[in-house]
Amino acid sequence: MTVERIGDALDLAACIASGAMDAGEAMALARVRAADCAELGAVCWMAPEGALAQPAPGPFAGVPLLVKDLGGPFRGIPLQLGSAALAGDAGLGDSDLAGRFRGAGFLPFGATTVPELGLSLGCEPAVGPVCRNPLDPRLSPGGSSGGAAAAVAAGIVPLAHATDAGGSIRVPAAACGLVGLKPSAGAIPGGPGFGNALGGIASEFAVTRSLRDSRALWSCVAGAARGLVPVPAQLPLGNALRIGLLSETEGVTPEREEALEAAALALERAGHTVVTVAASDLGAMRQACDRVFAGYVSVNLVAAVAAGLDLGQVEPLTRAFHERGLGISAAQLWQMQAEAAQAAHALWQVFDNIDILIAPMLSDAPRPLGSFPTDHGDTEGHLARMSAFAPYATLANVTGFPALTLPFGADGNRLPLPVQMIAPQGGDLRLLALAEVLEREGRWTHPIPVFGGAT
Repeated sequence: MTVERIGDALDLAACIASGAMDAGEAMALARVRAADCAELGAVCWMAPEGALAQPAPGPFAGVPLLVKDLGGPFRGIPLQLGSAALAGDAGLGDSDLAGRFRGAGFLPFGATTVPELGLSLGCEPAVGPVCRNPLDPRLSPGGSSGGAAAAVAAGIVPLAHATDAGGSIRVPAAACGLVGLKPSAGAIPGGPGFGNALGGIASEFAVTRSLRDSRALWSCVAGAARGLVPVPAQLPLGNALRIGLLSETEGVTPEREEALEAAALALERAGHTVVTVAASDLGAMRQACDRVFAGYVSVNLVAAVAAGLDLGQVEPLTRAFHERGLGISAAQLWQMQAEAAQAAHALWQVFDNIDILIAPMLSDAPRPLGSFPTDHGDTEGHLARMSAFAPYATLANVTGFPALTLPFGADGNRLPLPVQMIAPQGGDLRLLALAEVLEREGRWTHPIPVFGGAT
């Protein structure tokens, strides 16, 4: 296989396994591509060139990996969380998940850009770099895994580690034309330090260029999470599922609504049944999940400052969320936990009548740079902008349901038309299987090849 024909991480691993190139050559291509794409700001740190570790003999043996600068640590890669307040500790050992990435054969060599402490659906930390969308550098790649998505869409690496607490895997994947799975709560290891981040609503996984990469990675990293939440049993894939198509969505552009309808019809042709679900049926639980997300983010910052985060070195929006957190009482936090449980129960009731829900991922095209500024203290306005852009993002995080986005066509500006699918807890593999049906429609082609098509 030639470099020009590498489509995803499994292709690259096969290329290395065949002897067409070795892991050192693959790493060199990734580094060169990162340098060529430096203006995109996707990579915020790269390890010095030196001796290359021997990859484990997994399905991704020798594939270079970029790690999100927020989440469970990877040995040797500093964590700065996009903030000048953190020096970047490279002395932490591997998290359980990092160990599984290495066991799958990946070779981590750098970190991807995030907004400060993951507080934005943009990716422009004051500490730098500003991250741009490879499909149109005037636009944002989304956040908070914006650097990860930009790196994969630009072909620096074919797959990148990512995290999702309020859409942070799915929004950048949607903006950059990638596959983004937010796993079920408890499905992926988060220990020892990331296991209860943001009250348990955060998940780790990856952004990928193909469904088969996501499925293969799942087999390498999921299960036996050793966390607070039991690992959910995976639901059967099912040959004749009830597909709930969300209708009457407000604020979503017509072509994005049409992409949802086209996806539902494609699944209907594959033997599934389409059922209409009114968006108003999800209105109250959506609002509850947005409130819980906002509260958890704010209280988390109070804990971070108590642990030593220097408020004098953070951005104005971060300080404002800390102030918001100080105003949340223990009783109010307890009520938020009750709201999360109630929202999950209400969403389970929706799934009494359907097996999968198709919903918008983004309401409109990727936003221009600067659309989610952090140089102010208006937390309410910031949260409203994020909710308007990704109206069904926090729903999956707060309830613990898995959700997946993938591109299903392109708009008039050749930007992706993303579709989001949500399943009950334990429906991760079901989502991947249904998404493969949509992927086979061939409605989206990555405009930038892996490594830029370099030879």
